[in-house]
Amino acid sequence: MISTQTSIPTPAPASLRRRLGGGALIVTGLLLAPLAAAVAFLAAAAAGAPLPACAAIGLAAAVQLSGAVAYLGGRLARTRRRGLVAVLAAAVMAVVMAVAGHLLVFRPLGVPATALPAQDTRYWRLSTGSRIAYTHTPARGQRRPDPVVRLHGGPGTPGAGPDDLDRALAATGFDVYTYDQLGSGRSERLDDPAGYTVAGQVADLEAIRGRIGANRLVLAGSSWGATLAAAYLAAHPDRVARVVFTSPGALWAPEWEKSGEGEIWDRLTPAQRRRMDDLENRPQLVAWSLLMAVNPRAAHALLPDEEIDPLFDALLSSVGSAATCRPGRPLHEAASRSGFYSNQMISDDALKVPDPRPALRRAAVPALILRGQCEYKRWEIAREYRDTVPGAKLVHVPGAGHVIDAEQPELYRSTVTAFLTGRPLPLPPYTAQNAPPATVR
Repeated sequence: MISTQTSIPTPAPASLRRRLGGGALIVTGLLLAPLAAAVAFLAAAAAGAPLPACAAIGLAAAVQLSGAVAYLGGRLARTRRRGLVAVLAAAVMAVVMAVAGHLLVFRPLGVPATALPAQDTRYWRLSTGSRIAYTHTPARGQRRPDPVVRLHGGPGTPGAGPDDLDRALAATGFDVYTYDQLGSGRSERLDDPAGYTVAGQVADLEAIRGRIGANRLVLAGSSWGATLAAAYLAAHPDRVARVVFTSPGALWAPEWEKSGEGEIWDRLTPAQRRRMDDLENRPQLVAWSLLMAVNPRAAHALLPDEEIDPLFDALLSSVGSAATCRPGRPLHEAASRSGFYSNQMISDDALKVPDPRPALRRAAVPALILRGQCEYKRWEIAREYRDTVPGAKLVHVPGAGHVIDAEQPELYRSTVTAFLTGRPLPLPPYTAQNAPPATVR
């Protein structure tokens, strides 16, 4: 009996393996295409290509890889329309990468900028080329010969001036200048962040001395501003009449690179940490950090100052009270626009500068160091200032952390004013080697 049923042929094992292998190759190409895009994007940025060109090169790499691998996969599977498969894979990848780039990399951060506080801002165009914003509080009564120049912290985090210390010093005959360092506040921003260096800040300060026609300066620096004051003193010891180091940062950063100086982030409350995470968990910052590693100028093009400075402001305002004796309480300080790139680049550059301590050991300049009871930076940092600058006096300020002027304003003003006018200090100098008793609440 002859059967009339027709049998359906099944693919031979070799044919099935080819199809599965081809399909797997196509999927692999689609998965590897974003990595190829990232590598090509960063390579173009490292070579100095403009950001739009970097994006185009990255997109082209993803499209070409996905299309080429899809064609090979179709050929392995012996698909007749492998050219069409390659075109479809490339088209899908182009759309996916364009949408992902727009949503994850090139979308604005969207953090609104707060209004700058009102102040009588003036500008210098310095011999270094920097355009610097400053305020001047003129002396009252008999003018003293050496003006006071205030140096803010950060780097890149100026306050609003003039403040109560400016006015108190002016009342005793000092001309007082408070300026926003290059890249912060109302001062000029650079297109190339590599221009922010410690040496550049020292050069700007020396140019300011020449601009105001002073033979010597009285320097009053807080946090990073104290580090800058020390760097200037090491470079120009004959140009400094007196110096105040308030809540000083590391005298020489490389010494503390491994052990750490002590970080404000270690004192955050749970609410502050959640707020910080909300601000930092943005895909744009991942792309930015990769670009910073290969070409800071490209990173600046991706997230310019007007985008990232407001984010930095929001971050600082949310965690600022962690620098006080009571981290959970709001901290109200008059702050100006922070400079994110100035902060990042100068902090990195500080790890490469020569050791200023040999020069400071020869600097015969009266110096005062103020350190708060709840200071988060290591005790040894303030002690090193005292033990390095000959004759320096260290004052331990009770009831204050890193922002002594905000927590103990009257004591801060009276101590600084007494030191700069040669009167007895309201608190005795601390002379022991061990850290003073601290109560952090």
